[in-house]
Amino acid sequence: MLTRLLTSAAALSLTAGMAFAEYKLTILHTNDFHSRFEPINKYDSGCGDEDNAEGKCFGGSARLVTAVEEARGRAENSILVDGGDQFQGSLFYTYYKGKVAAEFMNKLGYNAMTVGNHEFDDGPEVLRGFIDSVDFPVLMSNADIADEELLTNKIKKSTVIEVGGEKIGLIGLTPIDTDELASPGPNISFLDPVPAVQAEVDKLTGEGVNKIIVLSHSGYGVDQRVAQETTGVDVIVGGHSNTYLSNTSDKAAGPYPTVVNGVQIVQAYAYGKFLGELNVTFDDDGNVVEAAGEPLIMDNTVTEDQAALDRIAELAVPLDEIRNKVVANSADAIEGDRAICRVQECQMGNLVADAMLARVADQGVKIAIANSGGLRASIDPGDVTMGEVLTVLPFQNTLSTFEISGQGVIDALENGVSQVEEVKGRFPQVAGMTFTWDPSVAPNEGRIAEVMVADGDGFAPIDPAATYLVVTNNYVRNGGDGYKMFEGDDKNAYDFGPDLADVTAEYLAENAPYTPYLDGRIKQK
Repeated sequence: MLTRLLTSAAALSLTAGMAFAEYKLTILHTNDFHSRFEPINKYDSGCGDEDNAEGKCFGGSARLVTAVEEARGRAENSILVDGGDQFQGSLFYTYYKGKVAAEFMNKLGYNAMTVGNHEFDDGPEVLRGFIDSVDFPVLMSNADIADEELLTNKIKKSTVIEVGGEKIGLIGLTPIDTDELASPGPNISFLDPVPAVQAEVDKLTGEGVNKIIVLSHSGYGVDQRVAQETTGVDVIVGGHSNTYLSNTSDKAAGPYPTVVNGVQIVQAYAYGKFLGELNVTFDDDGNVVEAAGEPLIMDNTVTEDQAALDRIAELAVPLDEIRNKVVANSADAIEGDRAICRVQECQMGNLVADAMLARVADQGVKIAIANSGGLRASIDPGDVTMGEVLTVLPFQNTLSTFEISGQGVIDALENGVSQVEEVKGRFPQVAGMTFTWDPSVAPNEGRIAEVMVADGDGFAPIDPAATYLVVTNNYVRNGGDGYKMFEGDDKNAYDFGPDLADVTAEYLAENAPYTPYLDGRIKQK
């Protein structure tokens, strides 16, 4: 009897000890920041000082500095991580490349980030310069970089950090189709995320790490697959799909966190509009026993850090002359939201495709195709500045003209609508043509039901055997976003036309005040 009582007392003591051993970790996170060091408006474009003073702006690095500091102050233990795509999206990147991102990520004290596809927009060289400038590990588990000397031994598949006496394993993921989305060069191959993550989980658990977080720039859907098909992952901090998760907003794509197979999945929209704050409690074995939180909106209730404001203003001096130049006027807001432009005809798509076609129509070009992934913001009504145009079209793409068969155009459109369900950037915005597609047909199995090409005052069915002159941007012409049918040296191509942002700005000016519109050029069957 005494032995049984002693055993029970020991068990109670152990249970109390286990409860005491619970470990609390606050995961602060951002994703898809896209160089929005200054505040944004409701269209995710630039927001002026006057509007900021009136409380109409969101985000900006100066707010993030304050919000991160306050969040750390209320946390028992905390980390700050990023889900990729710090690069690209504003003149700060166009002018400074990754230098400003490195400076502010160091200032904010990030613990790690994963490589997003846009980190490869200017090839491995610019990414290497960024990695050499940051004070934290840059991660990517699902890529073979052994043949890329600039990145070998610079990017880790995973890392272990110690916070509050506990080891935290961090694993990075980048999109498997990064070679189609950016410019990683020929020496890197991208791999399926599931086995890549599992291999790193097994490695980390073998080293005694029992708290594992995946930083995944792969999209909300892929994150759920990774959660379902792996074991040992506790949390996935996502990116790439710009997904807003929330427990309080009816605009959210899902709950924060979204739980799949016991894995806590979070994402915090994009552009620094939110700071994710997930509070996780682990038991002594590293199991998640509680996870709760909400993305914190970076609105005017968050005080802007003055030192950060001063530094951004200093960095902005060389940019101001370019971006403050008024180039046109718009009679109404021009809708460029990715949630619309990547699944259907949109106003910004019509504007950009029309502008492309108008510039080269005198060369006999009949068709324009623009990838929706190249459209990065909306434009508000009134005066349109060059800075706004560059926020919409930040990639410094040039116009490319080339010859291709009608069948090649049909194949291109088939590619364009092949990933609508995943809201991918390959969705085509067009001019000089119309097309109808059928979502009930399987991808790449004949979704394109009808294609009509402008002919005089009307439209005629496309001739698969005829040759057409087409204009797109140089990224798409060289196979980006899956448009492999456009690449090659057999198309009498010219890839060095004027900058797409300049073309669009000039078209807006010629048609000012510009009135955005839809005309049914893209139909769903």
